[in-house]
Amino acid sequence: MAHYRLTVDTGGTFSDFVYVNDETREVSVAKIPSTPDDPSRAILAGVEELIARGVAPEEIRYFCHGTTVGTNALLEGRGVRTGLIVTKGFRGIYEVAEQSRPHGPAIFDIMYDRPPMLVPPSRTGEAAERVSSEGEIIEALDEEALRETARALREEDVQSIAVCLLFSFLTPQHEQRVREILAEEIPGCSVSLSSEIVPQIREYYRLSTTVINAYLQPILARYIDNLDARLKGAGVTTPQKYIMQSNGGMATFEATAKKAVATVLSGPAGGITASVHACRTTGVQNLITFDMGGTSCDVALIKDGEPSISNRGKVEGRDVALPMIDINTVSAGGGTLAHVDRFGELVVGPQSAGAMPGPACYMRGGTQPTITDCNLVLGYLSPGNFLGGKMALDAQASRDALANAVAKPLGLSIEDAAEGIVRIINVKMQEAIKAISTMRGHDLRDFMLLAFGGAGPLHAGRIAQDLGMAGVVVPLYPGVYSAMGLVMSDVKHDYIRSRLTALSNVTEAQVNTVFAQLETQARADLAQEHFAEAQSDIEYALDMRYAGQGYEITLPCAAPLAPGDLLKLRAAFDEEHRKMFGHTAPNEPVEIVSYRLRGIGRVPPVELPEFERTGAPLSEALREMRPARFDGKTVQCPVYQRERLDVGATFEGPAIIDQLDCTTVVPPGQSVRIDTYRNMIITIGAA
Repeated sequence: MAHYRLTVDTGGTFSDFVYVNDETREVSVAKIPSTPDDPSRAILAGVEELIARGVAPEEIRYFCHGTTVGTNALLEGRGVRTGLIVTKGFRGIYEVAEQSRPHGPAIFDIMYDRPPMLVPPSRTGEAAERVSSEGEIIEALDEEALRETARALREEDVQSIAVCLLFSFLTPQHEQRVREILAEEIPGCSVSLSSEIVPQIREYYRLSTTVINAYLQPILARYIDNLDARLKGAGVTTPQKYIMQSNGGMATFEATAKKAVATVLSGPAGGITASVHACRTTGVQNLITFDMGGTSCDVALIKDGEPSISNRGKVEGRDVALPMIDINTVSAGGGTLAHVDRFGELVVGPQSAGAMPGPACYMRGGTQPTITDCNLVLGYLSPGNFLGGKMALDAQASRDALANAVAKPLGLSIEDAAEGIVRIINVKMQEAIKAISTMRGHDLRDFMLLAFGGAGPLHAGRIAQDLGMAGVVVPLYPGVYSAMGLVMSDVKHDYIRSRLTALSNVTEAQVNTVFAQLETQARADLAQEHFAEAQSDIEYALDMRYAGQGYEITLPCAAPLAPGDLLKLRAAFDEEHRKMFGHTAPNEPVEIVSYRLRGIGRVPPVELPEFERTGAPLSEALREMRPARFDGKTVQCPVYQRERLDVGATFEGPAIIDQLDCTTVVPPGQSVRIDTYRNMIITIGAA
């Protein structure tokens, strides 16, 4: 009996599937329209498609899912009715937040307003208790007063409660007792404890993260239960069922249901994992990932083969203090809508047509023009070969939508209107790329653009050229690349313990003791998920800062530490601070703020095959010649079928390359080469 891996990434317009036969290493892909009202319906359709190919349900031994359920609920304000319990006298922490505007464009926005609180003051209760900054209980929990608070929250009809008490990351007993009392007073109510979600220093960030978890947890838990029931109903009973996390690793269904906040970047994280693999297969170590789908565009930076990981980030203005891949997201996708506003100005986005009704050319009732409609009008998309011919596009519907909404109001031709819209959306995505690269001191001439997502390769060639980048890499399966990354991911669990200590007052043995405690927990969790000792790895790091600083630098380290290692870490911290901020203070005292540990359960890797050259001429891949518009000029452009392009094939732009899951556009002046992994390597200028 063969063993199959099935992964799925659900997007706003399509759900992307990758099927891998573990024995033959054969890879196949599928794209199925998303079902936003219940994403598990589309997932079940993808499972049934694999079964229809002759694969028995019991042969599916591995399932991994990149989900936007939690993300969308947060962005759209559709979380559950949530309550909050804080230490008495500190109910203003959540409302005050960081006190000031966030960094970036918001500083100059006179209309800026903070995101609304997920828990209003009316649903915020207090617990009479106190733990000192050293972790000592100096005021016992008043349980009777807490029961009154719980009853008041019950009257508010809360479905979930976040609990964040002062210094609970040092002494969690009070939070644990609060959960027990809440279970008695509000049976069935979900409870999120900050000491379990993010046990680390900095009250507001810990509170914000716990509130987001409480806001999303019942929704994600119900979704996972429903998905699990659907999979079992289809005969998929494997225990290896995972959800992608924001840190680039997977977690089991059970673990994810408890820690929903860890999935807020679940969707795009898979693409970054696949991109790291691309660094090995292409030999290109510096990449900007460019994932443009139906509703959004996600970009990230990979330097020297490693993605940028942040220990704290924002999702739609809300603070999340968990390790996550540093991804910048903008509202720009194939479904992004264009219109002329009441002032007569062309506006592109941020609204999207989504999966329903979708672009006008999808013939599902959409009447407003989208980026996809523009690409069809410009000749970039094949009306009869979309999704490998499984879906027809109505070019006239796109032209009518553009004419009515943009071209006629602005007095433009339909082609000029389409090209103008595409230029605007390209600039928006270029700014997203600059935000993670040039604005952080990186030179884009040293980077190639790795284009994927259903729409990424359509726009990547022009964007890379405008930004002066080294070129573009289009992987073999760009339209399902995030789902491909799920095949290559390991299980990852992050652990943290904050213990603010002067480096001069701690010994290597004391550091080893803390790491050993975290490692015991990590190995127990991995063993519970059926990972043997040989399949488990542990990574260690310390958050360090100059005494009194408001930020830390995370330094990886090896454990257990040997005598003298702390002095080496101090020197490494000074050097890292110099690299990041341009200065150092070797005579200033340094503090350890937090201990970090990552437990990794290694999943057997899937190595994509290399291909041999067959000697097939380029002419065999040519499907047709078609008019396409570039920079105001319409030219006859060759359209190639990617599956027929031989290893080593080279050709010049302009060119269009069709495949089942994506279309690639190569503007004039660019050159294409097919490598042994059948990646398309596009260079700008002469090859």
